[in-house]
Amino acid sequence: MDTDYLAAARKLLLAASMVAGAAQSAYAGARCGDEAAIGAYRLDDGSALDIGPGAAGQLRWRRDDGRSGLLTRGSDGIWTSTLGWTTRPDGHRVRFADCGDGGLHFDRLRGQRIALIQTDTRFQGSGAELAGRLTMPPGNGPVPVVILVHGAERDSALRNYSLQRQFAAAGIGVFAYDKRGTGASGGRYTQDYLTLAADAVHALREAKRLAGARAGRIGYQGGSQGGWVAPLAARIAPVDFVVVSFGLAVSPLDEDREAIAFDLERAGFATDPASAPMRGAMAIADATARLIDSGFSEGYERLAKVKTHYGKEAWYPAVRGNFSWYLLGNDEATIRRDAPQLVPGIPAQYDPMPLLQHLDTPQLWLLGGQDRDAPPRETLRRLAGLQRAGRPIDTVVFADADHGMYEFETDAAGERVSTRQPDGYFRAMADFIRGERLQARYGQAALCARSPC
Repeated sequence: MDTDYLAAARKLLLAASMVAGAAQSAYAGARCGDEAAIGAYRLDDGSALDIGPGAAGQLRWRRDDGRSGLLTRGSDGIWTSTLGWTTRPDGHRVRFADCGDGGLHFDRLRGQRIALIQTDTRFQGSGAELAGRLTMPPGNGPVPVVILVHGAERDSALRNYSLQRQFAAAGIGVFAYDKRGTGASGGRYTQDYLTLAADAVHALREAKRLAGARAGRIGYQGGSQGGWVAPLAARIAPVDFVVVSFGLAVSPLDEDREAIAFDLERAGFATDPASAPMRGAMAIADATARLIDSGFSEGYERLAKVKTHYGKEAWYPAVRGNFSWYLLGNDEATIRRDAPQLVPGIPAQYDPMPLLQHLDTPQLWLLGGQDRDAPPRETLRRLAGLQRAGRPIDTVVFADADHGMYEFETDAAGERVSTRQPDGYFRAMADFIRGERLQARYGQAALCARSPC
């Protein structure tokens, strides 16, 4: 499988001709309005504060230690904050001077906008023109550069990825780009890993071109689905490092099965393979996998049968999985109409292990111990085996983090509400990207080397 993917990737890369146009400016634009203050700021205590877009008319602040809040402007021009993604006030207040060009006050700390250097560009991916942006820290010297590889989202990375400013504020160059079919990029949206990996390689080349002599060590950071794409891109064209955030070393179908088992465990049901809840839940996983595998053309009778057979079981409402929840919650007509557009091109049986077993690129895997969408147990077991076999892999598990690397609280309806990212998550990535020796602990998380976490 590894060899087949590499051969196909080379054909995609040869077929694409590079077309690039770039416009450079300081990141501190002179725009005014709700988003005029978006940027990175250095506070008087030496720490960084990121101001990014929120919902309409709102902004979001983030600190490198993982704290975050949503800002809403009052009639007096003062922005007040709510904790994380909750609606509960956290007491923080922000005041901007001259649309942020004159700095800000975060509570009692004054901050000055960091003059990050931004270069917007358009470049040719694999048969699609993509929109990208290189964001560099101030200065002229060489710096490490990281290419941000997106997950399965359809939103614009150029608009929404705060890491493009946070890494740059920490002295790391960042290349972000809108995934094909999203934001300002052309092409048709797809979840085909090979196509996306080829696009990532083109993004890497464009980042090198724009950074020129300032480009030091260079590699990828991929979140979620990007955890399948970034290592594949690194296998196609060598890089200095790969960071995988809340990604997996199992197939998408196995991801769904693991997520269903985790659903049952969290709900208090038996997860022994011989138990009735587990046998029933896996029968459901088999039925939903059949639909996915067939491209949603076959398996509807089997799905209907398991719904009827298990629908009244006490454990049935707990079954969510990664995509099974959608198939269980919709009728055949809706699935036939909408599902193919939800996961176009996804290689559901893709096993990343043959590739990872031969990947010599240093990798840092950061995983959430409470990740419902991508439970990490089997991935950690596999990574530990790769570590023992001599692959250059380090892992860090943040025990209380859900998917996206977010800590959370549970509301009255039993739903998780994100509060922050774990302390140490950003710092671990930045240390690894800079090539520094990793610390034994990052926040509450320990570095796992050569053995399971």
